[in-house]
Amino acid sequence: QFVESGGGLVQPGGSLNLSCAASGFTLGHYTSGWFRLAPGKDFEEVSCINDDTIRYADSVKGRFTIARDNAENTVYLQMNKLKAEDTAVYYCAALVYCSGPRVFGSWGQGTQVIVSS
Repeated sequence: QFVESGGGLVQPGGSLNLSCAASGFTLGHYTSGWFRLAPGKDFEEVSCINDDTIRYADSVKGRFTIARDNAENTVYLQMNKLKAEDTAVYYCAALVYCSGPRVFGSWGQGTQVIVSS
């Protein structure tokens, strides 16, 4: 199970730090990924992290930073220089590998990010 938090309304250029707390399994055993779902668009993998790899979508590279605290079973997404096109519901997931299939079939409730002046 995943519980995402930290979203909200922020002005363009602002920052948010999203958190995703996992329960019922050990997050560090899998690759962790952040995804977003914007209105009228498909799910987009924003970033992923495991012990060997960190990747970002081109659209967020240089602005977002992913981190994982295995002791807390939590993955974070620091989002800086936010743009209107970052507006979406953000979800986390356990992956077999970056850009790979999800380990579990269900999504958490997500956290809404709205970037608007």
